[in-house]
Amino acid sequence: MEATAIFMSETATIEPVRDLRAEQFEQLQQIVGDDNVLQRPSDLLTYDCDGTTLEKLPPAAVVFAHSTGEVQRIVTWCNENALPYCARGAGTGLSGGALALHGGIIIELSRMTQILEVDFKSGIAVVEPGLVNLMLTRHISKEGYYFAPDPSSQSACTIGGNVAENSGGPHTLKYGVTTNHVLGLEVVMPDGEVVNIGGDVRHNPGYDLTGLLVGSEGTFGIATKITVRILRNPQSTKTLLASFTTIRDASQAVSDITAAGMIPAALELIDGFLCNAIENHLKIGLPKDAGAVLLIELDGVSAGQDDLADRITEIGNRNNAMFVRIATNDEERADLWRARKGAFGAVGLVSPSYYTHDGVIPRSKLPEVLERIDEIVKRYELRVANVFHAGDGNLHPLLLFDDRDPVQIERVHQAGEEILRVCVDVGGSLTGEHGIGFEKIGAMNWLFDDVALDLMRRVREAFDPTGLCNPGKVVPTPGRCSDVRKTFGAKRYA
Repeated sequence: MEATAIFMSETATIEPVRDLRAEQFEQLQQIVGDDNVLQRPSDLLTYDCDGTTLEKLPPAAVVFAHSTGEVQRIVTWCNENALPYCARGAGTGLSGGALALHGGIIIELSRMTQILEVDFKSGIAVVEPGLVNLMLTRHISKEGYYFAPDPSSQSACTIGGNVAENSGGPHTLKYGVTTNHVLGLEVVMPDGEVVNIGGDVRHNPGYDLTGLLVGSEGTFGIATKITVRILRNPQSTKTLLASFTTIRDASQAVSDITAAGMIPAALELIDGFLCNAIENHLKIGLPKDAGAVLLIELDGVSAGQDDLADRITEIGNRNNAMFVRIATNDEERADLWRARKGAFGAVGLVSPSYYTHDGVIPRSKLPEVLERIDEIVKRYELRVANVFHAGDGNLHPLLLFDDRDPVQIERVHQAGEEILRVCVDVGGSLTGEHGIGFEKIGAMNWLFDDVALDLMRRVREAFDPTGLCNPGKVVPTPGRCSDVRKTFGAKRYA
């Protein structure tokens, strides 16, 4: 497919800043302390990309904040010096959201890790943005509670990053994405003002500003305190593994399960190629002769769960399942989830590099779209490993390649673009949980007309009139066309 020019962000007019003057470096040290500002090129290597490693651009400096007050002073200082900035947590994002596109300052929040309050009676917790997702569940599990959003990177990703990207995870099907679990935010706005949005109750009058902030990808401000819902552990949990000869049979089973009116807590698909890689890595007994497997979890009250498991088994058998088995104890269940959440890591056994996409499609289109993805990948002489949240149609095809070969890199970009086109063409979307960031900004006009995009721009300008807050992300601007890959190292969209 021929690549053409795309819309550029409004903030393309911001002059890139890759170095600080000596006095600027000293001023930042005065705000946060000498040991909390990085500027040497070797120190900045860790921060020149997020999980989207094909696009790398260094900031001028990384500043570690430890409190709302420090974040406020850093943002105010950036405004005074007309320097672009973006917030960053663990850097596990997969859309270039934490990329310092125009240089400037990365405000690193990974040291703001406190759990400030837990109220079990009200079912809420207040945390700082740098807290690793899994740490909250571990902290409250002794009281029989957990935090529902569980991205596959939950042992590393931070709750602040989850808020920015509106992250999902395997249990999204039943429990929703991050926005369904955020009640309130303390936010440092782009002008340096600190505001509190929402609160500790589920219904607040007025506009849903909390919902607007969650998923804004760090372009409306920086969350420094987050009030979240916590849930009681379910009374009972059953985890099933269903093995199929073909990925079409597995994907058809997904459609049939949801069409039958059942809503599992999780409904995940792993193709046979990746199933082999995981088994070679973990050796937990996954079938190596499967075309695909489904990981299905049921939870809730104990009554009726056996019946649901029987109905799912029947649907599996109707779709030519080789077997459907239920984990018999907590160890077996943990192994199955270790397999799912370790899937990306297992790819390292079979490929030097991989690129993950994040399209969304209607569940009924799963068989068709997976076949079209396979055709696209073969045409570009690549390999693909599929692992995704099948229950809500959130695809994660992993394109395998060698990043030392520029020809393969170009093929990955082109194949990825076609895959996203397919998702949109069948009535889906560009992202389910990874965000638009910089990666897919040029494809936003596939989904939205000029009127809708202009409205998004005006909302953004209301929050960030200077354009310094994570510039160049999410929303494209017409009239400033350029070959983005040549300018910034990012891929283009037709």
